[in-house]
Amino acid sequence: MSMILSASVVRVRDGLPLSASTDYEQSTGMQECRKYFKKLSQLPDRCTLKTGHYNINFISSLGVSYMMLCTENYPNVLAFCFLDELQKEFITTYNMMKTNTAVRPYCFIEFDNFIQRTKQRYNNTRSLSTKMNLADMQTEIKLRPPYQISVAELGSANGFSHLSAAEYKGTGKISAAPHQRLEPVTLPGIVSFVLSLLCGALNLIRGFHAIESLLQ
Repeated sequence: MSMILSASVVRVRDGLPLSASTDYEQSTGMQECRKYFKKLSQLPDRCTLKTGHYNINFISSLGVSYMMLCTENYPNVLAFCFLDELQKEFITTYNMMKTNTAVRPYCFIEFDNFIQRTKQRYNNTRSLSTKMNLADMQTEIKLRPPYQISVAELGSANGFSHLSAAEYKGTGKISAAPHQRLEPVTLPGIVSFVLSLLCGALNLIRGFHAIESLLQ
């Protein structure tokens, strides 16, 4: 069954989670993963990471990133329509000053309800509004497809090799480190780790853009 599993809104500058669906943060390893942020290369503002049976998609704009985890067979166009809808609602609801000065994780908890409702709607395609113009998103994705991140690109960060290779069966991009015992990792832990890494990469590129904007 194709479906959206979870979604989150994260501040690009420092990876601060601003809001998320109620089922998002199930792993206790989130804080441990944040120390790898600065070891990542820069990433574009629209990306997809395929991790076996699951895909992670995200877009970013105005210093905020919108991420979602879905099954591998969930339609790509619907995934980015979902993220685009989250982005438009968040920008309409909160101004940049408020997001830039936020200090507590999940301080926009009231937005969680919108994420949850939108996720449920996109998981039941028959309930989607007929006003949605999927053709526009299909054209946009065709003209500017999301950057495909490989697991190998993220593997250079220290500690990534600790992930269970079984979770990435078939990718051929993860191997166990020599003389190192691998501990089993749950799927939520892996997903949380990858999302944290992506947030860190976005911090770098958005930071540079913010500085350039101030200097212009």
